[in-house]
Amino acid sequence: MNQNLFLDFKNVEIKQQKNIILDEVNLSINKGEFVYFIGKTGSGKSSLLKAIYGDIFISNGDILFKNQSLRKLNRKKILELRREVGIVFQDFQLLMDRSIADNLRFVMKATGWKGKKIIEDEIEKLLTKVEMLDKANSFPHLISGGEQQRVAIARALINNPELIIADEPTGNLDPETSEKIMTLLKSVAKNDKTVIMATHDFDIINKFPGRIVKFENKKIQD
Repeated sequence: MNQNLFLDFKNVEIKQQKNIILDEVNLSINKGEFVYFIGKTGSGKSSLLKAIYGDIFISNGDILFKNQSLRKLNRKKILELRREVGIVFQDFQLLMDRSIADNLRFVMKATGWKGKKIIEDEIEKLLTKVEMLDKANSFPHLISGGEQQRVAIARALINNPELIIADEPTGNLDPETSEKIMTLLKSVAKNDKTVIMATHDFDIINKFPGRIVKFENKKIQD
């Protein structure tokens, strides 16, 4: 048995209403891999990512996360699973009515962090890691898109997840800012974390090589 096997997709089928989005997806991802999901809009990349963290239910097959079946998880278990997965969205999804530090504080309290000093120390550490400590008291609308995405990555790292899912994280950013975000994600991956990133930006893939999984005609090619 492969000791490094981290995510295993077995004959996965995903439907929306009655339409099949993906069919017969078989894919194994090892711990520490950096994997690109590539394909046209609507090819199923985001749907498969959402299936990993329980936002979409699969209609057939199974996904094993560290040998645990995701198909059989109840709501409580899905919430526990999400603490082991860091998610970075294309549109950042920060809370606009509170500061950068308060965005992190909100998620930490929601996921069970206790102790004011512990929380404040961790916020400082996370914002330092993404070079955003000087903007801790700024509000999201006052910082650039690239800076917002850095904060989103800090938020994704809050519970030290083993898996980072990034859904078009550079989709709303200019090429120079995109490179900075990719450098940050690649540095995160060096800490024995698995990163799965959906993109259709081939410049990024060429500059930051990784394993490529192609989505086309409701199937994948690895």
